[in-house]
Amino acid sequence: MILWGFGAGMAKSDTGRKRVTLTDVARAAGVSKSTVSLVLNDSSLIKKETQQKVQQAIEQLGYVYNRFAANLRSQKSLTIGVVIDDLINPFFAEFTMGLEMTLAEHGFITVMSNTSQRSDRQKQVLDTLLEHHVAGIVLCPVNSTSEADLQRYANSSTPLLITMRPLDWQQLPVDYVGVDSHAGVREATEYLIQQGHRDIVFIGGLTHHMRYQGYLEAMNHHGLQPWSTDAFSLRAEPTQANGYQLMQQLLDMPSPPTAVICYNDLMAFGAESALGERGLFAGEDISLIGNDGVAACAYSNPPLTTIAVEPLALGKQAAQQILRRIAQPDAPLSHYIYRPTLQIRASTGKRGR
Repeated sequence: MILWGFGAGMAKSDTGRKRVTLTDVARAAGVSKSTVSLVLNDSSLIKKETQQKVQQAIEQLGYVYNRFAANLRSQKSLTIGVVIDDLINPFFAEFTMGLEMTLAEHGFITVMSNTSQRSDRQKQVLDTLLEHHVAGIVLCPVNSTSEADLQRYANSSTPLLITMRPLDWQQLPVDYVGVDSHAGVREATEYLIQQGHRDIVFIGGLTHHMRYQGYLEAMNHHGLQPWSTDAFSLRAEPTQANGYQLMQQLLDMPSPPTAVICYNDLMAFGAESALGERGLFAGEDISLIGNDGVAACAYSNPPLTTIAVEPLALGKQAAQQILRRIAQPDAPLSHYIYRPTLQIRASTGKRGR
């Protein structure tokens, strides 16, 4: 068993071997302990020649920096908790990449957790992050989350950034980074109407969600009946499997829709697979639109028209927001809303093309 000491003295293993300390490194490098500490914290105040001497001493002695202990002494954490409701979704894979890259550039480490749309898991993770005194938390809440569920975390001294899921910000004093999903889907629906489509269906998600409401608004504006059926529910968890299943059911209808807007790109990929199995093609037999703008859209078959929100850039923006809050705890609240753009590709076309 190895005993770790938080003080200046050396800890010993049960073999009696002394553990290398900061003092040992300073002595070997011929510098002060404070200089070694500055080098370990990547300070720009130390000359390159001195940095090299210290690094050489560290490698020769096998010194391991106990960053956790240092953070306890300074009451400063370099860890940021990132809590995502669906890490399987390629959107969040790209989002967290942008987030993590930017945080790493500023010396922060991310601890990632996937809640899998479970509110009990979300609460457990958030409580644990607070107990460990992380520097900040970036949270994409599960769909069932209410403002009341997050009140305790919003009022804590730990900076909290909410992303993607829209909440009532008048009741919740937190920073936010998200997307104007309502406007994005409305634009996509308008585009399909301009292409001559009238039987347009929106699949996935919940009826109260901003994406679905954008679809309804465009259809109602043009005096068109939102597409519905009593045979099965069009609302479903936005997974690739559900996109596949719903498209199969739509194709089995006596009069299938001529255009389909999916809650996200993941559902659209599943829908494309269902079309392909029947020898049908998106853009020729049925127009198909995804939502999120993940990189894979450009390489699907055919390339997918999507409501693009640039997840990598959005992740970078979220990182900038939480870093700002950590540096300036009393700064005014910031709500960053990204306006998506419609990226038109081969999966859409004119009605009856």
